[in-house]
Parts: sequence; C-alpha cells; structure tokens
Amino acid sequence: MDGRNQILKRFVPLILFLLLNSVYGQKRDPRSVALAGATTTIADGIYSVGFNPGLIAFQKDKPFMIQVGGLDFGLGNNYLSMAAMKALSGDTLDNDEKTMIINRLENNGGLTFDMIGQVAIPGINYASGNMAFTSNIFYMGSYALPAGMARLMLEGNTNNPEIDMTLAMEIMSVHELGFSFAVPYESFAIGFTLKYLQGLFYMGIDPDSSNANFITTPQAVYGSGSYYLRQGFGGSGYGLDIGVATKEFNGMRFGVSLINALGTIGWNKPSFIKDIIKYPLKWDGERLSDSVAVLYTYKIDSLRADNLSSGSIFTSSSKVVKNLDENGKVKQFNVRYPSILRFGVSYKKNDLLISSDLTTGFENRLYAHSRWRWALGAELYRFPAMPLRIGFAWEGMDRTELGMGVGFHGGPVMIDLGFSFRNGMWIHSMKGLNLSLGFTMTSFKGRKDDDKKSTSGPSPVPEELLPNKD
Repeated sequence: MDGRNQILKRFVPLILFLLLNSVYGQKRDPRSVALAGATTTIADGIYSVGFNPGLIAFQKDKPFMIQVGGLDFGLGNNYLSMAAMKALSGDTLDNDEKTMIINRLENNGGLTFDMIGQVAIPGINYASGNMAFTSNIFYMGSYALPAGMARLMLEGNTNNPEIDMTLAMEIMSVHELGFSFAVPYESFAIGFTLKYLQGLFYMGIDPDSSNANFITTPQAVYGSGSYYLRQGFGGSGYGLDIGVATKEFNGMRFGVSLINALGTIGWNKPSFIKDIIKYPLKWDGERLSDSVAVLYTYKIDSLRADNLSSGSIFTSSSKVVKNLDENGKVKQFNVRYPSILRFGVSYKKNDLLISSDLTTGFENRLYAHSRWRWALGAELYRFPAMPLRIGFAWEGMDRTELGMGVGFHGGPVMIDLGFSFRNGMWIHSMKGLNLSLGFTMTSFKGRKDDDKKSTSGPSPVPEELLPNKD
C-alpha cells in the first residue's frame, strides 16, 4: 500500500496541473456557451463565423456589429470530478468498482484532456451587410494518460502480462483570419468563410515514432518507452467553412454547416513569424528550432523484490536531435484542422426562442470528437434589454453539459456572459467548466430585425374609392 500511495502522490499533482490548464471546445462566444452550442440556426453577425456562415445573409437589414473584446476559457476532462474523487476515497475498492473505472477509461481512450483558449483581437472582428471579417487567436491541445496506467495502479501485475503505457500530447496555437460572406436566395442562403491560418507554434508526440509498454511476469516487471516530440514554428495554411440556412417560415429555421471543410497548416516552412519572434519553446533550458526535435526514452530494468533499493532500476534520457531529411533540409509536415459537421433547427414565437443542434467530428483530436452530440437551448426575450439563456447538451451518459447565461443590451452596447458545467450537471458531478465574456458594439438603435414587411402584390383599394356599380 505504501508503494501505491507514493505513486498516487506523484501523479495527482500532474493530473491536477493538466486539469487546471485544460479547456474544451471549438470556436465559441458567450451566447453559444449559455445555449450549450445550439446556435447553428440562430448565431448572429460575427458570431455566425465558426457555426454557420450562411446566417450572415440575414443580417443585411440589421446595423453593423463590432467586437470590442472577448475572452473564452474553460476546464475539462473525461473522468475527474468531486463525485468521482469521493468514490475513489476510502480503504479499498472492490473488483467491480475497479473494473468499472478501467473499462470506462479504456472506452474513452484513457484519461483525456481536450483544450482550447480563444482571444478575439479587439476592434478587428466586424460584420456589416452580408459580410464579416474576424480575427482570433486560438490555443488548443489534447492530452491522454493511458488507461494502462490506471490498470497497473488498481490491479498491479495480476493477469496483465503487457500494458500499453503510450502517452498522447498535441498542442497548437493559431491566429485565424477569416473573411465571410453569404448569398441569399428566395428561401435560403448559402455562406462561406475563407480562412488564413497563421500557425504560431506546434508541439506533439509523433504517434508513428513513439511507443511505451510495461511488461509483467510472476518474478519481475520491466518496460521501456520512446517518445519523439516534433514541433514547428511559424506555420501557415488555409481553411474553408460552408453553411446553408433557410429563411424563417412560421417561426422555424433549418441549417447545416461544415466547419473546416478544408483546413491544413504546414509547419517548418519559411515564415515572417520566424523573423520577428524567437522560438518560444525550450527543452532542458535549450531553445528549440524547426530544425530539431526531442527524443525522450526510459527503461525499467527488471523490477524485483530483491532489488527495490537499487538506484539503476529506472533510467531515462532526453536529447535534442536533428530534424532533417536525407538532403539536410528541415523536415516539413502538415497538421489537419479538425472538421465539425452541424445540423440545426430553431423555432421563435413572441418572446421565446428554442434551438436544437446535432453535431459531430470525424476524429478524436484537439477539440473534435467522433461521436454525435445533441444540444437544446432556449432564449427568453421577456425583457428585451436582458435576454436570459439556458442550454443542455448530451454526448453520452458521461458527457453532458448544462449552460446558462445572460445578456445586457442597451443602445449600442452589447455585453454577454455565458457559463456551463462541463461533463456534468452540477458542481459535484462536473468535470470542468466553461466561462465566456463578450463586449460588442452596434448602432444606437440596437441590433434588431427590420420590421418592414414586404408584399407580393399591390395594396387593396379603399372601399370608398371604388366606382359605384349602381
């Protein structure tokens, strides 16, 4: 038990560090956080970008919109919560409890942390007519501690001859510049967002060149691992969003979009970023560059009861290696920007707006997950200057979200706040949280729909002006 407690003492600070530095999601704003992401058919102006650019066509009768500032962050993971930690505390866990924990982590790719932080560039995010220009800096990443680590801690070497201990890590920072426009038709509109992706930095464990295991026998345990960390600086690429939205018909609207239908960033290519900024990442005090990579290896040599006091059981080394091809040139690589497919429907009547979304990614990377997510949100306009919002999302029993928020809209000032519990419905069960704040300016008349109603024919002639048939 003492040895197991020592292991827990070593890993709990690491787990808490990752939890407190992990953010989940994709491009967001306070309204989408409050509605749990159900905004494919109701996003407005600059906030249509990243959800459905087709909606920009419906702002042509509204005043301009400019974002003065915005900040979005959150914390999230797929297992740790106050309730989960309470369940783990105590003298011992029975076999069923251990099996449940291990199976849950194995089915979810280990103990994973997905993150994204977003900062809007003040004064540059602007929408008017059927066009919008946006500029945001993203910091995104994903970590995964292997489920084999939990299996080893809970079961030891019982019936586990070989355990996969491969870690996963990928972090990336990107400045995304987008130009969006939409073309309206008689009953629907189609929109596009053309993106320039200025990569700032990237670091990740190359899965093709990395592996780690832990092998057990009745007499001893041993293992080894090798991690190849490649990194880039000053990348560049292009992206494309496509969205379609119908006009309102009896208060209803439908929409579909593919975010990052095309999107790839090439790293280790010539870039002006390298000329104005030094490479920000260091390893063992040495500043890295795009011409090198990091190779970390370790070895556990025959851990037995008779040599626990030996100082040479565990050995490790890390070194900076050249990242060059056979011609001596820097190896270039491309990173795919994950895509999100969105379907949405909304209904508006009087002071109430209800919206529902169905979304999915195509891979489990960064902010994307390859399983369906359903979201339902409601917005109440009983007090027009203070819209109230609530939302719920379901992505499986272990991935629920409850959001809430409020807006303060008076004249040209629009302040919005959104908050949500990540992967849980309340404080004790949440596995993180999201918090988003936005400050937007518009005209002094406020941002409202044009109340002018068009007609398809001439106005009727007053009865008193009709000719007398007698």
